[in-house]
Amino acid sequence: MTAGQQRAWDRLWTRYGANAAGFDRDPDGPRPPLDGGRLDAPAWFGRRAPLRLEIGSGMGETTAALAAAEPDADHVAVEVYPPGLAQLLMRLEEQELANLRLLRGDAVVVLEDLVAPDSLAGLRVFYPDPWPKRRHHKRRLVQPATVALMASRLAPGATLHLATDVADYAEWMLEVTDAEPLLENPHGGFAPRPAWRPRTKFEARAEQEGRPSRDLLLVRTEAVGGES
Repeated sequence: MTAGQQRAWDRLWTRYGANAAGFDRDPDGPRPPLDGGRLDAPAWFGRRAPLRLEIGSGMGETTAALAAAEPDADHVAVEVYPPGLAQLLMRLEEQELANLRLLRGDAVVVLEDLVAPDSLAGLRVFYPDPWPKRRHHKRRLVQPATVALMASRLAPGATLHLATDVADYAEWMLEVTDAEPLLENPHGGFAPRPAWRPRTKFEARAEQEGRPSRDLLLVRTEAVGGES
């Protein structure tokens, strides 16, 4: 971490951040409040509001902007990289974002163990690690089992938003989400780029290099048989 990031971590992590079980290098570090073993968002935020989860918040530029743009919803950023979490803490403090919390942990473990089924108002995964070599594609986050898990954690009518600037990963995302029965694609393919998704310097650079971003906006359906 930079000196500024370390100061932010020391000052703010125990207030706004928590460690997920199984990814806790500090056994005495903060844990999120739980209710029946699942994340107790109202206790963490001090209110009841729609809950949106972001997997892989990176350095937090987009995360902070979206939390600021939607103050009536609560936002949880899941990330494993401490400098990125610390940078997001700096943004949180600067913008006074009372509706943002940070969770350090493995995304699949968090979804399986901490997030209750049918509970999220939204879930977003922006620019996940592309693992560009073909032999590493199995390590990519977006896989059929993981997408099924993501869909199961969304409330009916909630949105799964995926974005990438890697063309073959985008096509794979489309193929996997089209095959998931709990998701429907109202656009029938890639969605127009949402104006409300912040355009970062990394996206602008990718566009200049001929790698346009592609967005998928999928909606959670009712479960089979009409049960949510």
